[in-house]
Amino acid sequence: MIYLDNAASSWPKPAGVTEAMVRVMNECGANPGRGSHQMAVQASRILFETRRKAARLFGVHNPNDISFTLNTTMALNIAIQGFVREGDHVLCTGIEHNSVRRPLEMLKRNRRVQITYVQTDSTGQIRLEDVEKVIQKNTTLIVCSHSSNLLGTILPVDKIAAIAKKHGIRLLVDAAQTAGCCSIDVEGMGIDMLAFPGHKALLGPQGTGGLYIHPDIELNPLLYGGTGGDSENIDQPHIRPDRLEAGTQNTPGIAGLGAGIDYVLQETVDKIYEKEWMLTQFLMDGLQGINGIQIIGPKMGEAKTGIVTFRMHGASSSEIAFMLDRNYQIAVRSGFHCTPLAHEAAGTKDTGAVRASFGCFNTKEDAQALVDAMKEIRHHFVK
Repeated sequence: MIYLDNAASSWPKPAGVTEAMVRVMNECGANPGRGSHQMAVQASRILFETRRKAARLFGVHNPNDISFTLNTTMALNIAIQGFVREGDHVLCTGIEHNSVRRPLEMLKRNRRVQITYVQTDSTGQIRLEDVEKVIQKNTTLIVCSHSSNLLGTILPVDKIAAIAKKHGIRLLVDAAQTAGCCSIDVEGMGIDMLAFPGHKALLGPQGTGGLYIHPDIELNPLLYGGTGGDSENIDQPHIRPDRLEAGTQNTPGIAGLGAGIDYVLQETVDKIYEKEWMLTQFLMDGLQGINGIQIIGPKMGEAKTGIVTFRMHGASSSEIAFMLDRNYQIAVRSGFHCTPLAHEAAGTKDTGAVRASFGCFNTKEDAQALVDAMKEIRHHFVK
């Protein structure tokens, strides 16, 4: 299998990820923070070490400002539902994933929250003046994808953060497509909350992720329950990270995430980005020479994550993905990618699109195999 669906979940994983998970299961499978015996202490240490590694990667001063979650969706829900109050106004971009849009629309119905979607151009880029001109007196939060999961477009988070700070507004960044393959410094970029996955470019297992919260922000928990410490208190504790981590944590998964971050830190984010960008350029160059194929998103030479999205005249995206899988053993993602807003911006809301997404283990040979397959598929549809 040539795996080109890394924007959904990265594969394969570094060998150290599996080894770390198996080690936990075999040697210290106790509950972290739920006992003083050796195995429980070792499990707690694993969580802290992974927290510390994530803090180093994202420029976070205090590792305890990072709470572990099951995925980016959970992190975004904790941030949005925990921060936004009744009557607030929230800004977000017109390329957001449903993990942002659906929680916001729920709050619009249930808490009388106002939402403004700042539109982008067809490549997913936003005009900063459009952000500033729709700010209201009750605007409390801006939610922004660091990069579109459909287009690969990288948004100017630092400039959006400057606008937010100027108006006393908090900024929540969805780093689902950038954590591990794009440089992120929460303090340097002015990010107040950062939601990130463990299973994509951080190379950890599914069921892992996290949320960074600025020390000045207090969120209402999404889940209430046991935290190990402060058990006699009827209320959820305020201490971090316990406040947002009710219940037993996924220690094997978090151990695997720590090993994945180790790999990223060793290879460096910059080198990973350059490799994936090079592969996107190689693939775009090959696809644009095929009659009937339209590439959507940033043009060649422009900054983007490792995503190349396209459609072909005369064939549905699902047909193409099916043929690539069955006839060529190439895995891609077709359809609407949980982001109808971005498809509206790109002009593909009626057709969907095919998304190929690279990871740090892909090669030029993988990209060339997709080009060669698309040439044959195109010939099949024009006979």
